[in-house]
Amino acid sequence: MPKYDCLIVDDEEALSISTCEYLNMFGVKTYWAADEKACFDFLAENRTDLILLDINLGQSSGFEVCKKLRSTTNIPILFISARTSDDDVLLALNIGGDDYIQKPYALSIILAKVKTVLKRYRSDADRLNFGSFTMDLTAEKLMKAGNEVKLKAMEFKLLAYLIQNKNRPLSKEELFSNVWNDAITSDGTLNVHIRKLREKIEENPNDPRYIKTIWGTGYVFEAD
Repeated sequence: MPKYDCLIVDDEEALSISTCEYLNMFGVKTYWAADEKACFDFLAENRTDLILLDINLGQSSGFEVCKKLRSTTNIPILFISARTSDDDVLLALNIGGDDYIQKPYALSIILAKVKTVLKRYRSDADRLNFGSFTMDLTAEKLMKAGNEVKLKAMEFKLLAYLIQNKNRPLSKEELFSNVWNDAITSDGTLNVHIRKLREKIEENPNDPRYIKTIWGTGYVFEAD
């Protein structure tokens, strides 16, 4: 799935294009969507780490788009709008917006804010926490109470994928395709890796707290 740094959702074509070009010029890979449909069409085929979202989107509202986004993702959403009332700002922040930037804005200010938010978000995203464990995706280490839990490369990759998709049933076929990048990986290979992970992270591997089996289907990683 293609990956972008920033998605601009705004029906002001000239401003959006200039903002998009400016961010791209400074190494922030950015895409522009003019309305709600274009936004969700883009997200169905691509990933982004940040959304710049206007309030007035023709037939729809940025507020409604934000609510829909927050039902599926926690990525940062920065509202960009010419509306300046306190009620609009408070509503934007209360429904899940991370910041509110008033138009007209300076492109240099947008760039600075975007880079700051991306740096903070990616720093948080590089660490996955569950129970007393922390996974550092950059260093490829699993830590428990300050001590490293040794994992082989494929064990780490499998556990990371399970956690990143926590509380969602994962079929064996999905795990084969996305962890091993191979649709014909054997059940035995997967079962051995699951057993090894349970031995390393579960208090009782025979009665797992985190990695649960869904008989006939696959597995689910259960965590808050």
